[in-house]
Amino acid sequence: MHRELVEPSRRIPVYAESDVVVLGGGPAGIAAAAAAGRMGCSTLLVERYGFLGGMGTAAGVTNFCGFYANVHGEHRQVVFGVAQELLERMGRMGGLSRPHPSLGGRILAQAYDTSVYKIAADELLLSSGVEVLFHALGVGVVMEGESRVEALVVETKSGRLGIRGRVFVDCSGDGDLAAWAGVPYEKGKGPGELLYPTTMFRVNGVDAERAGRAWEVIPRLMEEAERAGRRFPRKAPIVRPQRNPLEWRVNFTQIRNPDGSPVDGTDARQLSYAEVEGRRQVWEMFEFLREWVPGFEGSYIVDIPPQVGIRETRRVVGEYQLREEDILGCAEFADAVGVNGWPVEDHVLGTVQIRWPPEGSRGYNQLPYRMLLPKGVDNLLVAGRCASMTHGGQSAARVSGPCFVMGEAAGTAAALSLRKGVVPRALAVVELQRQLEANGVFLG
Repeated sequence: MHRELVEPSRRIPVYAESDVVVLGGGPAGIAAAAAAGRMGCSTLLVERYGFLGGMGTAAGVTNFCGFYANVHGEHRQVVFGVAQELLERMGRMGGLSRPHPSLGGRILAQAYDTSVYKIAADELLLSSGVEVLFHALGVGVVMEGESRVEALVVETKSGRLGIRGRVFVDCSGDGDLAAWAGVPYEKGKGPGELLYPTTMFRVNGVDAERAGRAWEVIPRLMEEAERAGRRFPRKAPIVRPQRNPLEWRVNFTQIRNPDGSPVDGTDARQLSYAEVEGRRQVWEMFEFLREWVPGFEGSYIVDIPPQVGIRETRRVVGEYQLREEDILGCAEFADAVGVNGWPVEDHVLGTVQIRWPPEGSRGYNQLPYRMLLPKGVDNLLVAGRCASMTHGGQSAARVSGPCFVMGEAAGTAAALSLRKGVVPRALAVVELQRQLEANGVFLG
């Protein structure tokens, strides 16, 4: 039996022709589109869901990581620019919690209200002159020769559509656009060695007074439960209150295939399996919380997000790959476009391994423009967790803070390159840096 079908050729209507086309509406995509739009480019952002936020909303992360760094032992914010404006909008809407200690108290993270994030992101892009096409799944590209993307092809409820652009920014998280365009990429540390995904969930009805600092006692309760025969998908869970202490976010699952390997978020069969397995684990972990943790006895699951949280799939190969050594060594780069202050957060089988820069160091590394420039395609930039990084480098710089940084740099570079009439890789970095600093970006 033949395992293929032949699709007849067809003409695809052109939905739009834009200066800058951004695929993906997570932190990188939001920042890229806003930056390009504000510089006067006609900008279209394409998003598969009906809302923005990426893993922060679609996967229920509800927590900004990487906005702060531990600088010589002091917590300091290091991500500004577009991200800061988004924070201020969310703050005015009452959607931000105070930054809280994370990873053993060595760094700060910031919880937020998912609904506020969605609305604030809408407003940010609209105020920046960006057009958004929701419910549009990227499925391919049309190339103009081997080194230039002519159009992005998307599937929508209106059928298959083409979107022409002059510069494209791949913020898909999975490096979809880059892969379709023929850009080389890597996956994981090696075959089957991706970061493990997680299905997040939130519980409501928690007795905050009885729960207290539950995150400090849960590890001991897990040990007691294990002696009683209960098994857990991973160690080092994150269980923290949201802005309203009745509601808590729970990061407790680890999704693996039946053979123990991490789920590959670019494999349709594995991704489908992961959704069911993730919800199964959610219920098991919720039962543990309700039965073992004071204050959770009367709680209930209020939300399981639309999709499993994917940490790593494709990482494109660009002009430079950000390495784990760069994270741990607080690397500096002449072509810096911002910084990352998050440590290496390696989700391996059964646990999470954290590796930090030396204690007392400046605590952040710069992010080079070259990591946004994929090999082989001239009118494409890649930002976010699919940018050019090694497995170890991506284990740190995949979180929301540096993704905002990469996105703003990519969108600004796209607009400047069009203004100067050059391809992005030929753009004078000093001009990009000058523009980013004028927009409030901290270059480190």
